[in-house]
Amino acid sequence: MTLVVVGIGADGWAGLPESSRERISAAEVVLGAPRQLALLPEMPGRRRVEWPSPLRDGLPGLLAGLAGELDRDGVVALASGDPLLAGIGTTLIEVLGRDRVAVVPAVSSVALARARLGWPAESCEVIRDPGTLPRHLAPGQRILVLSTDGSTPGSVARSLVSAGYGASRLTVLADLADAGEAVTSGSAEEWAAEAPAPPLHVLAVECSGPTGPGLLAGLPDDAFEHAGQLTKRDLRASALARLAPRPGDLLWDVGAGAGSVAIEWLRAHPSCRAIAVERSAARAERIERNARRLGVPSLRVVTGAAPEVLTGLAAPDAVFIGGGVTIPGVVDACWGALAPGGRLVGHAVTLESEAVLAREYGAHGGELTRIAVEQAAPLGGFTGWAPARTVTQWAATKETPA
Repeated sequence: MTLVVVGIGADGWAGLPESSRERISAAEVVLGAPRQLALLPEMPGRRRVEWPSPLRDGLPGLLAGLAGELDRDGVVALASGDPLLAGIGTTLIEVLGRDRVAVVPAVSSVALARARLGWPAESCEVIRDPGTLPRHLAPGQRILVLSTDGSTPGSVARSLVSAGYGASRLTVLADLADAGEAVTSGSAEEWAAEAPAPPLHVLAVECSGPTGPGLLAGLPDDAFEHAGQLTKRDLRASALARLAPRPGDLLWDVGAGAGSVAIEWLRAHPSCRAIAVERSAARAERIERNARRLGVPSLRVVTGAAPEVLTGLAAPDAVFIGGGVTIPGVVDACWGALAPGGRLVGHAVTLESEAVLAREYGAHGGELTRIAVEQAAPLGGFTGWAPARTVTQWAATKETPA
């Protein structure tokens, strides 16, 4: 049993190769969005079925109802351009499995946009979620945004203006490869007040603005909204170096405060995942604001007290405990949730919390480090060293049981 996913462009049936036409013509059922199904000629005897809404929730039931046609390899699904570029092909493979889905791609909207702009693939970044744009900003950076709908250029433009990138050039490439293809350009400041763009488009951004934070951990403290509950820059960089974010890994940031560790973890790689656990509802809302402003809207914030609130969360690959190590059961719950190879970093600033980390170090090994940071500051008419509170850091990797 194989479901064939065929990519189709805005030029519709005329732009398809003969092999794709034959696959569609031979199908008993053709699945697709209304816009895609409308691109096909009349084909008597062929059922046209629109995708359910919401898609992911309705898809299993739809496919179950087509079990007979699927068994006869009689179902074809239409997708825009490349089905595996933020497309339905990815979802179908997740639901049915790789061996039950065959993909026949067409030229993607990204390839068409790069061709119109003259942008080599290696010269630009492609992002699916416009909310991640802030973490990609840098002078001269080229970005292609896979827009959600016609409102995307305006919302992206307003985001750029608020970040000091109002001079950036935005180009809306609408209905690519269609007879009505249109390309419209202007500055972010101009687009911020524009009417909605055509719904089917790719948005190109040529960034012009101030130099932003670098790619490595250690964003300036003032990059975060906080009320003092913040893992400071030098300590944060040290913790993240030991947490060692890897593609696809999930972090628990327990006692998250301003969410700085979880946010920097997510900025390390697009596929990293994080859950920020914070008992204060006000601080949890602040974490969400920080995540949106710094381009990591995927951060999940869980409001509640550890260790109880940790029950039922997806198992982490790494855990940071920035607060609450003295609460009974917190360290044990975090350590127990880690699989072998998982990393845990805890910080302590009091004698009581330091004693907890010393005990854990004795039980599990790892590194126990005291970190003292001093910064130059005015001292009368001179300059002296202003020490921050010394922090004890325990970092350990869970070993495979003998």
